[in-house]
Amino acid sequence: MDRRTIGQTKVSLTSVGFKHTVANLAELINDAEEQKLSYRSFLDLLIDKELSARNEKHRTRNLSGAHFPPNPRPLEDFDTRELESGITATQIYQLKDLNWIDAHVNILFLGPPGVGKTMLAIGLGLEAINAGYSVCFERMSSLMEIMDMAKQSRAANFRLKRMRKADIVIIDEVGFTPIRREQANGFFNLVSEMYERTSIIFTTNKEIGQWSEVMGDPVLTTALLDRILHHSKCFSLRGDSFRIKHPQEELLP
Repeated sequence: MDRRTIGQTKVSLTSVGFKHTVANLAELINDAEEQKLSYRSFLDLLIDKELSARNEKHRTRNLSGAHFPPNPRPLEDFDTRELESGITATQIYQLKDLNWIDAHVNILFLGPPGVGKTMLAIGLGLEAINAGYSVCFERMSSLMEIMDMAKQSRAANFRLKRMRKADIVIIDEVGFTPIRREQANGFFNLVSEMYERTSIIFTTNKEIGQWSEVMGDPVLTTALLDRILHHSKCFSLRGDSFRIKHPQEELLP
């Protein structure tokens, strides 16, 4: 092909949506000629390259939109031997199949600080993003601030809209700080909107029976937990704080 023909081909590929293969078209053509690929094989190569680039762009966008804390760590870094009980390596492996997402199952990681609840939640979030799902992460305290500001702040309102559309929402550190009654009502409404539409992962230092202390209203808490626990998997982690056992090592959230 001459330069003019390649240029025309690039325009045509762009017009039909093959934007990501255009930059490497000449190289792909040369490789195909050297390998003496058939027309069918070359077409499959173009499609595979385009889909791979699109998936990576989608993954990168979802990773940025998740708002994870700095340096999120994968599930492979979690060592169940650090725990006394609560979750096994087999159970983590089963969670990695991500079937619970399409079934809109919620996951709760309960336990004291330092046992790796947040790391597990983020690790599952990373697995989901790599599989093409959208994820949003917020600490409970930050979520309350976002909900308070949503009517006045476009950024906060946009964040809430993104959470409502996400496949998974991770709500971290439920129960670490008290919330006001109107915040509890807003939180209940948000969870109700997501009910049977979104999988929510909660991390909390409170047992289920103590959630009314956080919400400040036993009736509201009962209705909230009814929605959360209807389709759920609960893991009550027990063990010493990783931070205390390994003060010089990178900390588990």
